[in-house]
Amino acid sequence: MHRLPVVILCLLAGTQASADPALPAAAPSLAERIEAHVTQPRFAAASWGIHVVSLDSGKTLYARDADKLFTPASTAKLFTASLALARFGAAHRVPTSLFATAPTRRDGSMPGDLVLVGYGDPTLGFDKRVSWADSLAIELRKGGVREVGGDLVADATWFSAPLYGRGWEAADLTTWFGAPASALSVDDNLVRLEISPAAKVGGRARVRYDAPFAAPDLDNQLHTVAAGEVTDISLFRAPGDVVLRAFGPVARDSGTQTFRLAMPDPALAAGEQLRAALLRQDVRFHGRVRSVYWPQRDNVADTTKWHRVADVWSPPVSAIVERGLKVSQNLYMQNLLLLVGAQDAADERAAGTASTRFRSSEVRALHTMRNWLASIGIPRESARIEDGAGLSRRNLVTPRALTTLLVHEGTAPESQAFRVALPEAGVDGSLIGRMRNTEAKGRVYAKTGSMAYTWSLAGYAMSKAGERLAFAIVLNNYEPPVGVRPAPPRPSAEIDAIVVMLVGG
Repeated sequence: MHRLPVVILCLLAGTQASADPALPAAAPSLAERIEAHVTQPRFAAASWGIHVVSLDSGKTLYARDADKLFTPASTAKLFTASLALARFGAAHRVPTSLFATAPTRRDGSMPGDLVLVGYGDPTLGFDKRVSWADSLAIELRKGGVREVGGDLVADATWFSAPLYGRGWEAADLTTWFGAPASALSVDDNLVRLEISPAAKVGGRARVRYDAPFAAPDLDNQLHTVAAGEVTDISLFRAPGDVVLRAFGPVARDSGTQTFRLAMPDPALAAGEQLRAALLRQDVRFHGRVRSVYWPQRDNVADTTKWHRVADVWSPPVSAIVERGLKVSQNLYMQNLLLLVGAQDAADERAAGTASTRFRSSEVRALHTMRNWLASIGIPRESARIEDGAGLSRRNLVTPRALTTLLVHEGTAPESQAFRVALPEAGVDGSLIGRMRNTEAKGRVYAKTGSMAYTWSLAGYAMSKAGERLAFAIVLNNYEPPVGVRPAPPRPSAEIDAIVVMLVGG
């Protein structure tokens, strides 16, 4: 009789033991559970990119296409936040300044223009407890000015860039989340539109802007229909057009509906607010309010020759970053990116090294970002960032690039402002309604991202075993199947399920 080698006998014994129904089956590993989730049939046409690394050991705990490029959506804001904090520091504040172009006469008249210069503060008007415009008007009045003979110029030329990021979709530009990025911004660069039915069926619906001087012109074709009928309001403004076209039926019993729309000219809106404040301080004003944007440059070069009346200051950059990440505020993050480029240009001018070759504020900032990311171990081919907000469809990022950034920011004391700005699962910001009744609540701080067919989440998690993790999860090219029962989870819930696995270990 042939004898089997001892090694083979041991292997067979192990196989028989594991198949013994009396013994408990080994629990699937974290990797096995994630794989089982992301390989379900509904994701057959989609792409998952995942990278999970331990901040404590440095080991990769799970990776799936971690070095392939994905559309990151708003998780791209993490790169902007890191750059802004590194470039300016958490305590830096941004001014908005009022200048007088001519001296004040003894009789209190000032024959020149007033120039309101924005230097990129995206928060102007956010704090309703104080009026930035009244603060400037009061200082002008204290300086003895009683009458302004010239214009009030609202100058947004500190940013040498268009009002929208590279790769932003045209359909987004009139929406609240596609508000223009301007060096002179106010009230989040949004205007509110209220629509209510007419008193009688067939009548034109009533339309009202909360700030008419900040609003686009209106072509109102909304008509009132009988109570109980369908209300179907459509709002459209073509790119570059100053006319908002409103059309569709409004049911008689529909009540008032409110919409938030992008301002077509935020600098002009800021100028109009200052003019109103001047009138409240009894400063007579004879000119007009006009706005100036790049590529017009007729005002920026003369600020050193003018009299600076007063400044109002933004919150610290740390607070701007926090609001930008907590609620995914696109304007704040795009302005932060452009602030970097504008400051780079100013530094070159001050040093006498400015090139005659034109580069926009956005291009300068993206060049600085590439260098910054390379310095912390993220090569250009792993993070192709084209805007500050993550709205651009041209952004491409690997999951490993996101976790590399998170590892860099995860332990350094100077990175506290970055970490505290992230939404907390089930508690605040864009994660307030997610993972609320799971083990992830209180253990996950992460930035969300979403756009058509794209969802993402990247941040930090603390496992139940006490291990600190950095993770990036991106789901591209996915649309949940329709007409199936049970209905599949929301895409964000599909990602959350993985995060809960990370926390549970």
